[in-house]
Amino acid sequence: MKDRNSEDPEYAALSRRRLVKFAGVGATLAAASPLVGGGPAWAADAEDRERGKSDDSRNRVWRAGDHHVHSEYSGAFDTSTNPPTFRKGADAVYPIVTNAIMAKHFGLSWVMCTDHGGPTHSKVNLEQAYPDLLRSRVLVPGVLQFWGMEFDAPALDHHTLMIPHHSDEAQQLFELESRFAKYDAFPTDSGRDTESKMIEFLKAAKDMRRKPLVIAHHASRSAPGLGVYGQDTPREFRNGNNAAPEIYVGFEGAPGHQAGPLNDGARGGYGNYPTHGGFDQMTARVGGLWDALLGEGRRWWITATSDSHVHWTRGGSDFWPGEYSKTHVLARQDYADIMDGLRNGRIWVGTGDLITSLDLTASNRGSDAAMGETLTVSRRNRTDVEIEIKFRPLEGKNANGDRPEVRRVDLIVGQITGPSASLDTDTNPTTKVVARFGPSDWRKQGKEYVIRHTLRNVESDLYARVRGTSTDEAEPLADGQESPWDDLWFYSNPVFIQVR
Repeated sequence: MKDRNSEDPEYAALSRRRLVKFAGVGATLAAASPLVGGGPAWAADAEDRERGKSDDSRNRVWRAGDHHVHSEYSGAFDTSTNPPTFRKGADAVYPIVTNAIMAKHFGLSWVMCTDHGGPTHSKVNLEQAYPDLLRSRVLVPGVLQFWGMEFDAPALDHHTLMIPHHSDEAQQLFELESRFAKYDAFPTDSGRDTESKMIEFLKAAKDMRRKPLVIAHHASRSAPGLGVYGQDTPREFRNGNNAAPEIYVGFEGAPGHQAGPLNDGARGGYGNYPTHGGFDQMTARVGGLWDALLGEGRRWWITATSDSHVHWTRGGSDFWPGEYSKTHVLARQDYADIMDGLRNGRIWVGTGDLITSLDLTASNRGSDAAMGETLTVSRRNRTDVEIEIKFRPLEGKNANGDRPEVRRVDLIVGQITGPSASLDTDTNPTTKVVARFGPSDWRKQGKEYVIRHTLRNVESDLYARVRGTSTDEAEPLADGQESPWDDLWFYSNPVFIQVR
């Protein structure tokens, strides 16, 4: 199969409906695999082999992926039997290998299976889904396929629970899901659905030798209004991040289900208060909750996912993994370094392949820092910090057959003032768009465009982040029934500047 950026005209002519047919081959391949249990020996302990190399930046490039993808193991349970009887395909319909094939087709280097839980689902994951993941890894070796789930987080909405790649990864997930997922117990245990249980889970994860990652899904999906939150609240994010800052590291800036409007639904499935430009209000609002968390100095990152269940051409609200949304991680092509990038904020996100690479650098007197990193500058009467933004536009057409163009790039800066007086704070009034750039403001350098800006007289700790768009909206507007392909955005994670 050709890569997504292939110049082959057959790729450009391939319709989305043909892709749906093509994906059906995954079920046949999975059934034909002779591998019943156990992954290949050479892959079993890749995480161990890479342990201790997190500071090695060699061979790191931007690698696109998706950590929120559902398979046919997002099913249903008949609780009239004891134990409950599991039925595949009730909620999501595609085999694990089909998702991997489509992820590869749309240019992803890594992907993660995140199926829903339920009563005794930990055993379904261990005994049924995991063997299929092992088969898929053999059949689609070009895509790193993480093991984990869409965790039924106590007192919260769903979260990614990403397990490091190692020989006992299935047992590690089983331990965490069976002990802490709020719906895994049968009969239901109401004591699992409390914030204290969530903190207990995060502390248990933090104490593990191989540390998982936890990222909140569709955080404002249940929010009834702007700044009025539902299941997920600022207080819970802070408490969780305080308990396990290397485990609980962020939320989806752009949720999945972005194809909703193509079937008269809402982007993201946000039926109460909408997304803005496809992004959750917690991210899209300048000076909002994300900026409030960054303004405390928290290393709290955003991602973008498909939340793929059923493709929109089959009546669903979803794109394939990588077809529309991508999370780009600066990493080597190995499991440990992908997780290291996610853990440490070497991430930018985008929709519709508006751009294919993004770099944000802050520099001062020969020192520099990139996304997720900290630049330390001396306290002087006059300290200037140089900001450089590089992005590469898409060459060719995206999955919709369009040639999107960047119309504007914004540089956003906020001060870091320390912990908020209230755990419920959801604003950072210091955060501003300090500069807006159009095509006349950037210059071409090879295949990239470069923007430079100077932050003058930096006297206090701050962070800088970048966003860009194909639209002419000064701020991303609340989403309606516009096509998601006509409303494309990208966001960087921040670079931090520390004054000492």
